[in-house]
Amino acid sequence: LQRESNAGRSKITGYFSKERRTSEQAEAGISDVALETLLITCIITDMKIISWNVNGIRAAADKGLKDFISCQAPDILCLQETKAFPEQITPGMARPEGYLTYWNNPPRKGYAGVAVFSKHEPENVKKTFSGDFDTEGRALIMDYKKFLLINVYFPNGGSGEPRLKYKMLFYDKFLEYIDKIKNRNIIICGDVNTAHKEIDLARPKENSVVSGFLPEERAWLDKLTAHGYIDTFREFDKSPGKYTWWDYKTRARERNVGWRIDYFFVTEQMMKVVKDAFIMPEILGSDHCPVGIELNLKS
Repeated sequence: LQRESNAGRSKITGYFSKERRTSEQAEAGISDVALETLLITCIITDMKIISWNVNGIRAAADKGLKDFISCQAPDILCLQETKAFPEQITPGMARPEGYLTYWNNPPRKGYAGVAVFSKHEPENVKKTFSGDFDTEGRALIMDYKKFLLINVYFPNGGSGEPRLKYKMLFYDKFLEYIDKIKNRNIIICGDVNTAHKEIDLARPKENSVVSGFLPEERAWLDKLTAHGYIDTFREFDKSPGKYTWWDYKTRARERNVGWRIDYFFVTEQMMKVVKDAFIMPEILGSDHCPVGIELNLKS
């Protein structure tokens, strides 16, 4: 009856059919009530959360985003850089079957934006962490009672000094916010727009003066981890060559000349229930690939 969450979630309801469960149930000596309780517990306690900068949800939809959702069946899908309002996409994409959807878009159309597709209804949803500071639709804060999930699309500082200053201010205000609520189990996911260490990009020396790998940007990630927020992927995989973004123009993905700039960070107490963290470079559809974690909330 126990199974991997990836494979089992879509089939689990079939076990409520007596025709399919009778022989296995009888052999195990499990009553109807006990079986249903066990299955419901599995659904509630095992969770898969995926984060993906889709670089435009309309373009991603044309490249198979809906099929990706159906195949992976994440409990929660966090999207960044959606670049569209729900009414600008098909109803089936704006609210896939089985999901509640939440959006934060800026007034400027075709720019930034984040969304969360969730099988579970949160107790509360916020669209900002710092009052009127973020007007670019960059965050969704989802309170699931057992944990607080923050889907965030951090600014890119590559277009000039003003945007780099805005990015660093955004970083500081964000850290100030999460430190105030550190008593909660916190999950932070999204496009951070900075590679942390030399292992996190293919050409660190050549990019040492480029936004995304500047000393001050990397220092902020040092500060984030020093404050107790754990880079989940590196807890499971410390090998090089693992990236989440590749430049379209130079066809860098074909040569795996990439950057790891998309993350899941969790608080120390939350790390106890993270049973896996992964990158999905085989998934196309954007210049970023999806990243994810699996949780066992019963741990």
